[in-house]
Amino acid sequence: MKKKAILSLLFLALGFGFATAQALPDKKETLQAMVKVNGYFMKKYADYRTPSFVKNVTRPSNIWTRGVYYEGLMALYSIYPRDDYYKYAVDWANYHEWGYRHGTVTRNADDYCAGQTYIDLYRICPDPERIRKVRANLDMLVNTPQVNDWWWIDAIQMGMPVFAKMGNLTGETKYYDKMWDMYAYTRNTHGEKGMYNPKEGLWWRDHDFDPPYKEPNGKNCYWSRGNGWVYAALVRVLEEIPADEKHRADYLNDFVAMSKAIKDCQRKDGYWNVSMHDESNYGGKETSGTSLFVYASNRFRPPRFFLSDVRNAVPAVQRKKPARSDRPFSPFSRRRAQLFRLHDQKLPRRLGGLARVRTRLPRRRLSASGPSFDSRTARLPLGDAGSRLF
Repeated sequence: MKKKAILSLLFLALGFGFATAQALPDKKETLQAMVKVNGYFMKKYADYRTPSFVKNVTRPSNIWTRGVYYEGLMALYSIYPRDDYYKYAVDWANYHEWGYRHGTVTRNADDYCAGQTYIDLYRICPDPERIRKVRANLDMLVNTPQVNDWWWIDAIQMGMPVFAKMGNLTGETKYYDKMWDMYAYTRNTHGEKGMYNPKEGLWWRDHDFDPPYKEPNGKNCYWSRGNGWVYAALVRVLEEIPADEKHRADYLNDFVAMSKAIKDCQRKDGYWNVSMHDESNYGGKETSGTSLFVYASNRFRPPRFFLSDVRNAVPAVQRKKPARSDRPFSPFSRRRAQLFRLHDQKLPRRLGGLARVRTRLPRRRLSASGPSFDSRTARLPLGDAGSRLF
């Protein structure tokens, strides 16, 4: 219970620093902090219908900005089932008629992020209407050929777990298969050569930030929160898919490779920078990426995995009060530049306005770029080079 409480709080607060495994707060202290954070949110947004209004931009209350909160609320409810938590979630879903901003034909993961909570609520009370629109939307995505919807890596967390949850709920592998096709395209093909760099174990935010784009220090550009979204998504998917799912080993490989890369980028004070490879660019402690890294690295423990190796990969975040960066948004938010006009700064343009040539690479199995796993047992074989990653 202690572990679940800590991890749920991270998703709720996205900024609560805590100690290493040797000095974690006890269950009571953790739960009190979670209840306090959630109480603040529910009081501030007592009317769950109210759209958010930030920097002159209005957002409905059923897109990703609110959907991620409800993911955390459902995790909290699973260990501390207060009736008001459940009612707050159900009333919100009822108001939105268990649907999405742009209806069941939307391809935008920011819209169908809410489906994660709708499915969680269905699992508590299996009324078919709770998931009718979720399933209609997913079936549309499954039955159409497009696989390039997740062109920004945040979308992997917003959309991917919905497929995994529906596959778990129905037992239909078509949801797992489409999830893989979309993930693999973003990973391997989008842009020039995909958004994932297997050599460094990290993800570019979108094709505006892959090479030839570089950080001011000349290194590759990796956004901590964006990588946190992918890292958390992998965990949420691995918790849902069965042990014999045909791409489980591939997701595990990426999780392990990312764990190593994330650990190597950690600051001495336990946090991460906005830019994972350039501490001078929008420097300072960044809390959202840090929280996502800690959430995912502590939540997932593959069965029969070498736990000592995983623990070495788990970041050791010191127990400090969270510090917000003086500039909480970075150039990585370029795709949302029209929504977030912070400091009246224009985000950097692509070097020289270079034309983009999209080369479609053949689909390949991800296991070629990481340690090998037995997908049926999620066990890292003895003697594999992956056992020496950490």
